[in-house]
Amino acid sequence: MTRAEEFQELRPLLFSIAYRILGSVGEAEDAVQESWLRYAASPTAPVSAKSYLSAVVTRISIDVLRSARVRREEYAGPWFPEPLLADPYQDPERSAELADSVSMAALLLLERLSPLERAVFVLREVFGFGFAEIAPAVGRSQAACRQLAVRARRHMDAGRPRFDADRRDGERLAGRFLDAFRNGNLDGLRELLAADVRLVADSGGKAPRWGEGVVGAANVARTLAALVGPFTRIGGTVQAHRVNGQPGAIFRDRDGRVVNTWTLDVAGGRIQTIRTVLNPDKLGHVGPVADARAVLREAALARRAAG
Repeated sequence: MTRAEEFQELRPLLFSIAYRILGSVGEAEDAVQESWLRYAASPTAPVSAKSYLSAVVTRISIDVLRSARVRREEYAGPWFPEPLLADPYQDPERSAELADSVSMAALLLLERLSPLERAVFVLREVFGFGFAEIAPAVGRSQAACRQLAVRARRHMDAGRPRFDADRRDGERLAGRFLDAFRNGNLDGLRELLAADVRLVADSGGKAPRWGEGVVGAANVARTLAALVGPFTRIGGTVQAHRVNGQPGAIFRDRDGRVVNTWTLDVAGGRIQTIRTVLNPDKLGHVGPVADARAVLREAALARRAAG
């Protein structure tokens, strides 16, 4: 097998490692491409292409994350990871860990870790790498990596989100919720929302703040019911879609351009959190991006016209 063939075979794994460390589709793709350039330029072939490339993409991702920390601290409003529509890496034996680790809630929890803790946690807990492979990837001894793993696991376990054990139940509830939303059914929405549900938006200061900081079933239900009618009257559509391994949706304008995405945290038979990504810089990989401000202005006019 040529180096190019080995790399293409490992690309899904490399992207999945980088995305979990970085929370950015674009930065993860750049890290993977840089890994290929280093692999192609290496004068000697490694004993294990998987170990070598996983280490390279991890080191690159750690460096990128360190520089990104300052930008994220100065970010306008809440910062969410870029929505991921499908994880390219599949491993039936670790499917549960893979799905949980890519959820919005888990990625936000990973943001609390140091770059080294985050990388060690991802390699060890998500992808099952041994400490002998992790140590050279992060430039620490195996003993130090074990300590990093313990600290990271403690932080993650303390705040780990709880989702419904049966994902099919979660999907069915999300389907009922989206049906109620499309129909503007206020009572139907309210009964599917947790009492302390939160609707939070990431606009990055580049789009309207849909639902930033709306809390409570009654408030969130009213906000959503008021939103959907004008949006659909101007040709907007709401497409159910798994996002970051969770039930979610993609909002599109009349021309099919992406306005925003939703992810829904489902636990205890209720919607616990609705996270929407509106920042256009985070949506380009989903499809052509709409001007969310223009869409909202048109929807507001439609609402006033309807009386």
